[in-house]
Parts: sequence; structure tokens; C-alpha cells
Amino acid sequence: MSEPPPLFQGRLFRVVREVVRAPDGREHSREIVRHPGAVAILPILDDGRVCLIENYRIAVGQTLLELPAGTREPGEDPLETARRELAEETGYRAGRIEALATFYMSPGILDEQMHLFLATQLAPGPAALEGGEQIHPRPTSWEEAISSVRDGRIQDAKTIVGLLYYAAFRR
Repeated sequence: MSEPPPLFQGRLFRVVREVVRAPDGREHSREIVRHPGAVAILPILDDGRVCLIENYRIAVGQTLLELPAGTREPGEDPLETARRELAEETGYRAGRIEALATFYMSPGILDEQMHLFLATQLAPGPAALEGGEQIHPRPTSWEEAISSVRDGRIQDAKTIVGLLYYAAFRR
């Protein structure tokens, strides 16, 4: 079955309308955002702090506290995306990076798959922000990061998933 023509084609994603036939024989139409996938990186500094970022998000009109993250380039391996985005957004280069989990961001409307990585043995270097990005690294104690999830200061889903996944299964 071929992909329907896009209703919208942007730089990072496209929107299509899919028609599906339900078991009762009726057809239903759904708009779906097609996305190439992304990565989120949990950078742990040698002293145990996590390097979060303050990132202005125009879609919500505010600066959010997040894990570094970014969209995969066409054909790019998620591990390479993670290395690239970590360096671009924080300046850190990881001596060790490993996959932690893969999950869907909002599968009711979006096919974006998020790959979560743990980055350790970090060496500082220059950041390389893309035009228009307003990102500032904010090394944060582990306790403060978890407290920020608990009290709602962290509202970004990938960051909540990344921090809580690591706390539950790896820390």
C-alpha cells in the first residue's frame, strides 16, 4: 500500500490522511504526522550531575528544562544523531554512549520514534547551535532533576521518560 500524498510537507515532517477500514466495514479517516524519528540523550557528568538544557520552545511559548535531543537526518543512525546533538546543544562529547530505550512520543497522531541514550565520560567542547536555537546547558544534581519532575518544573515528555527510566532501571 502506497503512502497517500501529503496534506502538508515541512522541513522536519509531513502530514498525511490515512483511510482505514474498521472490522464493521466502515471507513475512517485519520490525519497522521510522519516524522523521521529523533533521539534524546541523558548526559551524566563525572560528578553525577545530569546536563539538562534550557530550551526556548516557540510551540508552547516558554523555556523548558529538557534533555538534549534532536531529529535524525535522512539515513542517519540514531547513535550518530545522539553524538551530533549532544555536541551541538551542550558542547560535550561522550566517551561512552549506550542505548537505553525506544518509545513513541504521541502514537495517536504521530509516528515519531524516540531513541533514548545514556552518555557518560563527557569531555567539554564548543557547542554548535543551529540558527534560531536558544539553548543553554544547565548541569543539575540528580536530586534536583528528579524533584523537578515531581513538582512539574520539568514538563517535557522525553525528559520525564528519560530521567524516570534511568532512575527506575539503571541508577
